[in-house]
Amino acid sequence: MDKRGLTRSRKAAGVAARVAVALVFAINVQCAVSFVLRPEAYAGGFELAGVPGAAAVRGLGVAFLMWNATYPAVIANPRRFRSLYAVVLAQQCVGLIGEAWIHCSLPAGHAALSASIERFIAFDAAGLALMAAAFVWMLLVDRRCARSTDGGRP
Repeated sequence: MDKRGLTRSRKAAGVAARVAVALVFAINVQCAVSFVLRPEAYAGGFELAGVPGAAAVRGLGVAFLMWNATYPAVIANPRRFRSLYAVVLAQQCVGLIGEAWIHCSLPAGHAALSASIERFIAFDAAGLALMAAAFVWMLLVDRRCARSTDGGRP
């Protein structure tokens, strides 16, 4: 690939990384804000009710916001904050593994809770796949660009 093509590929990979992380961030924040502002609408899905249920769901919303504090820097510049991007992917893995473990540990008879956790698993798996694919593409293109500028040395 010529230098111009590599430059275009590098730019496209960076944009893809930004879009992937921004999409997951936007959905996460929307969910978090919904949990914080309207916890009663979601408490039943966790088999919770009343003031304790609202507090628990609000707490989950706050935790989501904390979790997403790392995303804006990555969205702004995924190359500059490549290590932070890796942290975002690690966080996504931890969430996905934890949700799967919780889901597997549920006894029978908790259909609403199980369905809620399944939605988190599906979203987090899709988000991880999207962000990881963009991250790998960016790394591969950057490596290829580096090789083209240093005479092809590995």
